[in-house]
Amino acid sequence: MNTVLFIILIGLMIMVVVSLVRGIIAFLQTTRQDIDAGGDGNVRDLQLMQNKMMFARIKYQGLAVAVVAILLMMNR
Repeated sequence: MNTVLFIILIGLMIMVVVSLVRGIIAFLQTTRQDIDAGGDGNVRDLQLMQNKMMFARIKYQGLAVAVVAILLMMNR
């Protein structure tokens, strides 16, 4: 059972990093477009992507903490 939870934990940690990187990329693209174009519809889409990725990162981090808590309780 510990092996399964450890594999789930690794997967969640990877998802945290992926969502963090995607959010940072959307942030960098938004900043560049704001400077160049002064803001348009595409900028709004990128800002929505930033928010979506931030929420996903928080969700995956919470799940990872829950898995760690379960692992700690099982190994007591």
